[in-house]
Amino acid sequence: MEHEGPELLYLREAADHVRSQHVGDEVHLRAIIEFSNVCTRSCYYCGLRRQNQTVPRYTMQEEELLAQAGFAAELRYRTVVLQSGEDPGLVAEDLARVVQRVTAGLGLVVTLSVGERQRSDYASWYRAGARRYLLKHETADPGLYRSLHPDAGWDRRRQCLLWLKELGYQVGSGCMVGLPGQTTAMLADDLLFMQELDVEMAGIGPFIPSLNTPLAGEPVGSAAMTWKMVALARLLLPQAHLPGTTATRVRERDGHLEALRWGANVLMLNLTPPPYQDWYQIYPGRRQHVDPRTQRELVVERLQKMGRRAGSGPGHSVKKATW
Repeated sequence: MEHEGPELLYLREAADHVRSQHVGDEVHLRAIIEFSNVCTRSCYYCGLRRQNQTVPRYTMQEEELLAQAGFAAELRYRTVVLQSGEDPGLVAEDLARVVQRVTAGLGLVVTLSVGERQRSDYASWYRAGARRYLLKHETADPGLYRSLHPDAGWDRRRQCLLWLKELGYQVGSGCMVGLPGQTTAMLADDLLFMQELDVEMAGIGPFIPSLNTPLAGEPVGSAAMTWKMVALARLLLPQAHLPGTTATRVRERDGHLEALRWGANVLMLNLTPPPYQDWYQIYPGRRQHVDPRTQRELVVERLQKMGRRAGSGPGHSVKKATW
């Protein structure tokens, strides 16, 4: 890890204390199923951008997706994250049916992450049983956002997040650290935006350049700055869930576990089946070459060695008694 000076050590200890006081020692394990990599957006940093013709595109069939969700339940996950690229062709009613079957049939909590949609779509998925939604804002600076998203705007992203809050979702947002053109003032604005939105989850990870994108040659985001951001997010959002993101693992070996020392309390483990996991390449290095059963067992063992334990409940936000 990058050099850890006394200031960083103090910040880490403060964040870890706040984490222990407000969300406890449990680490909530979420199973991610990336059910489609079809995306119509042109984001300059993402390997799924529609201009990337090197990626085989896929969308899992409903029964295939449900079988994988059932596998997650078998492995004792309580939450499944259903994630995809931004695809207007994704029929809201079809996804609502999947949500209903996963929540009612399998007893799992569903987090959706399918991008910007109409308010009516978000409402239909909430009625079907979805209670969490992950929509990272990426950067709260409108100018930087515009420079990275040629076919999208900051105002629309913000509006979608506000709709999700209004509808009652536990909302997850988040940003990247080390984006080209990003300043420390912009990172401060990211933290303040998430505080203003009062998010239930804040996902923070380093920028990882992806092949076949306009930003492929840019440097990777700083690990030390990522730890600082996670710690500051814990201090500003004491009751929020903070994940050790996949990008932190890619940036530095066991980075997702290191994030747990800086205030994080969630880990998301990939249950996307082959060959789809190889094709969901938003950035390189994400593939976990280990059996899903072994993966979960190894994480539980590592947590025990860190003095932490895997959560046994659904891991809802602690800000409300019931959801």
